[in-house]
Amino acid sequence: MNQLTARTVLRGGAVTDGGTLPDATVAVEGAVLAYAGPTEGFEPRPGDLLVELAPGEVLVPGLVDLHCHGGHGVDFSGADTAEMRRGIAALHATGTTTFLASLVTDSPDALLPQLEVLAGLAEEELIAGTHLEGPFLAEARCGAQDPRWLLDPEPALAQKFISAARGTLRTMTYAPERSGADELIELLAGNGIIPSLGHTACSPEQARQALARSRQALSRQVPSAVPPRPTVTHMFNAMDPLHHRAPGALTACLRAAKAGAAVVELIADNVHLDPALVATMFELLGADNIALVTDSMAAAGLEDGNYRLGPAAVTVLAGTARIMDTGAIAGGTASMLDLVRNSVRAGVSLADAVTAAAVVPARVLGMEQQIGQLMQGGAADVLVLGPDLELRGVMRRGKWLYRAAP
Repeated sequence: MNQLTARTVLRGGAVTDGGTLPDATVAVEGAVLAYAGPTEGFEPRPGDLLVELAPGEVLVPGLVDLHCHGGHGVDFSGADTAEMRRGIAALHATGTTTFLASLVTDSPDALLPQLEVLAGLAEEELIAGTHLEGPFLAEARCGAQDPRWLLDPEPALAQKFISAARGTLRTMTYAPERSGADELIELLAGNGIIPSLGHTACSPEQARQALARSRQALSRQVPSAVPPRPTVTHMFNAMDPLHHRAPGALTACLRAAKAGAAVVELIADNVHLDPALVATMFELLGADNIALVTDSMAAAGLEDGNYRLGPAAVTVLAGTARIMDTGAIAGGTASMLDLVRNSVRAGVSLADAVTAAAVVPARVLGMEQQIGQLMQGGAADVLVLGPDLELRGVMRRGKWLYRAAP
């Protein structure tokens, strides 16, 4: 007679499916969720380990970051495999149970081996893949990207990046005004890679055409009722500001997101964006069209000091990272959970903040059946949050990575 596997059963309030359940049960069996829903529909069995949440605590799905350059002293653009493993484990324990490892612009000789190393970690399912931020970006809006290595899209070089990543390159940021951008979009989409418009000074029409071309190219590769959508890399940052006589790319990005034809990244760390702007974007665009991202670098989770972001030296003061030579903001130092808290404090509902921090990025990755929600058959990635949305527990693939003392 086969013995049933012991289950961990969590009971309390939960945020899932874009709403809240005041009395929910989540049953963890191995690395998956055997049940997630109202308590009244759950059938307990002998041997279940019941964990009752304390008053004010709530369950939410593990958070998903599409744009993460590192954290806890680790820079994915320069770290070796052992350092990367340490950084990945630390990020998981903060509640970001799934993320893309982002690489900043650098020489091809520096990027190619990092893509290969990260491919191995993606194949182990420690990360969801990689995000390449450049090198096909605009000098006028390079931000923290090293202008020495920026260039027009080259199909042969782009193919080298794709090959080095062994199918784990998931998104690439590009500037649509660069010569060869249209061909790059087709190449990326043809390989299942999401084109992400960003670091650009393009016109509204260039942005509109690029987003439309990306959507069409992705739709051809994955024909479905809900085709993949292109993204906009950390919208508002590294783009021309919105001006009433020179609207820039922002107008096209906003209109595409409002129409459900693109997903816009927002860094809601209160440094890259004012909280009032974050709340406004949720109200105008809807949570289903927003992905909260950290753009975190090595200093995330650590104190102020000197760090690196790829080839650049960075100093962090009062939690704000800047390139030493230029003063440009050099990524973020907040966690995904920080972004959720900041959004809620700005007036966004917890359900909407979780949608943008888990559900939408999971959809961008095409992993919405595995991660991003508390759902039967999905990965057992679960966070326990306290009354002030402080972290009380992190479970990834059914294993506790962190549990606060009672």
